Amino acid sequence: MPETPVFSTAAVAAPHWQAAETGQTILASGGNAVEAMVAMAATIAVVYPHMNGLGGDGFWLVREPKGRVHALDASGPAGSLATIKRYRNKEYESIPPRGPDAALTVAGAVSGWGLALELAKALGGQLPRDMLLSDSIRLAREGYRIGASEGRYGLLEREALFAAPGFADAFLIDGKLQAAGETRRAPKLAETLEQLAHAGLADFYRGDVGREIAADLERIGSPITRKDIETYQARVVKPLSVELKHSTVYNMPPPSQGLATLLMLGLFHRLDVKHGETPEHHHGLIEAAKRAFAIRDKVIVDPSDLTLDPASFLTREVFEKEAAMIEMRRAAPYPPRPADGDTIWMGCIDKDGLAVSYIQSVYWSFGSGCVLPSTGIHWHNRGFAFSLDPKSMRALEPGKKPFHTLNPGLAVFNDGRVLSYGTMGGEPQPQILGQIFTRYADFGMSLADAVDAPRWTFGKSWKAPSVTLKVEDRFDPSLLRALSSYGHPVEEIGKSYADAMGHAGMLVKHPRNGRVEAVHDPRSDGGSLGL
Repeated sequence: MPETPVFSTAAVAAPHWQAAETGQTILASGGNAVEAMVAMAATIAVVYPHMNGLGGDGFWLVREPKGRVHALDASGPAGSLATIKRYRNKEYESIPPRGPDAALTVAGAVSGWGLALELAKALGGQLPRDMLLSDSIRLAREGYRIGASEGRYGLLEREALFAAPGFADAFLIDGKLQAAGETRRAPKLAETLEQLAHAGLADFYRGDVGREIAADLERIGSPITRKDIETYQARVVKPLSVELKHSTVYNMPPPSQGLATLLMLGLFHRLDVKHGETPEHHHGLIEAAKRAFAIRDKVIVDPSDLTLDPASFLTREVFEKEAAMIEMRRAAPYPPRPADGDTIWMGCIDKDGLAVSYIQSVYWSFGSGCVLPSTGIHWHNRGFAFSLDPKSMRALEPGKKPFHTLNPGLAVFNDGRVLSYGTMGGEPQPQILGQIFTRYADFGMSLADAVDAPRWTFGKSWKAPSVTLKVEDRFDPSLLRALSSYGHPVEEIGKSYADAMGHAGMLVKHPRNGRVEAVHDPRSDGGSLGL
């Protein structure tokens, strides 16, 4: 049985150990949780490029010690030239996942760092930018060892990825990706981070860095213009929340799929399952997720296009109606939605109880694959979520935001505990969050056990096109037999700790003694550190 690390006052959790070390250093230097997270975000953008980077998006949940919860949307819109006509004229049937035409939305992550630092300052933060970015600059310049996750990760559209502008120069040696343990340097990225430390994070959009980014995007043929970058700004938004029997759980509003996670938890609680790690526990979560996804797919669009208020679905009436449709001994049909996406989630809780749940991503591994030569930034492919069907609710249109799988979690328990939790994992993120949350919150598992325990996801994957309930191979066989008897098409994936099941983490602050328990996934290259 794994043990949950316990820290006296504060802790961080991250999927890469160097990001965790950065966070610990900032906390030890007197920084608050938001400052620590910005520093961690910069470090992991360097050392985990297959999962995230400066050229991606991010979402923040921050809870103040006195209870106020802030949500920051740092996701970017489609560029001014990103029209359906443009893609149809190029004879595309759908948005391409790799290359310049995949690099079609503004990258919002760095603007989110800036907005988060404004909040950090308002909450007493005083550390300078150069200190927060120093680890990322050093690692990019001097080199970092490629993590095990990157070394073993399967790549979709591999040929197109390798052919994307700038990818080979940045990530290939003799036409091949470097192996885990080898050293990679990113000198141009180091220069970019150094400029941001000196000139300010807004320089990414409205300064020298922004001009270089815009020129490189135009050169390779991306539909993003200089004006698109100049005018972008991360936003403060109102978080969604739901009250459960033991806690209030928070997540992000659209374009994030945070609604699905909250729906899933609210529906599961109406099923009144008594025992964890039983067929009823897992069947109930699966069926709750299916119904949550059906609602999500009718609601989640660009925030300016919302016709239905997401909060209106987080009511007792909706939960009771939807829960009544779940049969506890029979599986409903499975939705054939794609299930891929590569991301990082990190958490931090400081000595004062300031808690952060943060997620940052380039969507697919290495995003669009396009690496901008002047800055060393690789650009995301989040716009792949758009449709080229003008009748679709997610039709491509300049200035619109695509559907986002990213959704960080945060919960406040009735007894005063504060939980920051999250995962990577693409579209199935709500499924993974539901499993780790209910294991801890409902059935009393330790954080380490809740994160370590075997997981499942369902849906049609690009890597595994069958629509099945894919499970790690550590589940009790009798539980899997029961799920099969209910009608679930169970498929063991033959791995005990699979990247496809996400890299999850959890931290909880206890009000009585101020201690913080913190874990990150054994499926990742990270862990937890603290004070």
